[in-house]
Amino acid sequence: MSANVIGSGMVSAYLAQMALSLDYEITVCDPRKDLLDQFSVAGVRKVADMPDDAVREYANDPATAIVALTHDPRIDDMGLMEALETEAFYIGAMGSTRSSASRRERLLALDLKAADIDRLHAPIGLPIGSKTPPEIAIAILAEITAVRKNRVTAARDHVAAIA
Repeated sequence: MSANVIGSGMVSAYLAQMALSLDYEITVCDPRKDLLDQFSVAGVRKVADMPDDAVREYANDPATAIVALTHDPRIDDMGLMEALETEAFYIGAMGSTRSSASRRERLLALDLKAADIDRLHAPIGLPIGSKTPPEIAIAILAEITAVRKNRVTAARDHVAAIA
């Protein structure tokens, strides 16, 4: 299994560390080379390409999860447009409910099909009330695991029941 992370911020670092412990191969893509150079998680492939190029190169198979974590639509949307054309088993993007709705509108305006956009998990992660970068990473990995094991609906229903 592999995880392709767009963005090299704190959530990405926690996500990469945790995913490595679950035996994911991690690729972190960020065209902002200065930020990528500061990304210090050992054992990950760092790519300074534009995200759509990185997705084409490293993420087009059914054993891949793709997550967009920059909060910058100019970067995330490029990668998501390409990701939604892949066979990746999971595609997610960080952002609030409102920013996720805006992202869906932008993607529709760029001629992506509604059925493809429906594959996008946004807001990303199981709704566990996460606020800190490590909590957000846990929520993301929990959702990726639930999707991989075809348990996402049961996981979301369970979280909602105990909330």
